[in-house]
Amino acid sequence: QVQVVESGGGLVEPGGSLRLSCVASGSIFSIYAMAWYRQAPGKQRELVATWLSSVAIDYADSVKGRFTISRDNARNTLYLQMNSLKPEDTAVYYCKADLWPRSGRRRDYWGQGTQVTISS
Repeated sequence: QVQVVESGGGLVEPGGSLRLSCVASGSIFSIYAMAWYRQAPGKQRELVATWLSSVAIDYADSVKGRFTISRDNARNTLYLQMNSLKPEDTAVYYCKADLWPRSGRRRDYWGQGTQVTISS
């Protein structure tokens, strides 16, 4: 089985920073890509940032210049450094791993989410 687990969420004042982590573990053959999504109350889940390789990274316009995605390939860990946080960044943040398990087809695996709240 494959597990995807996020951590690092919390309550931060506007202008503050947080660093989210996501670890993919278990019966993994190879990871194709990893990404961060978020879902605010009453809204659809949206893509925040994608890591395909060190030269293939993409961000939502709303977070460009404030968020930085990075990955530790050796540890199958994805990070999201979030700076200059705004109240509109408040959401549950989810990690998605697009990977090949040791047995089965390539598919997406999702974490359970971590709450990020920006409020004074």
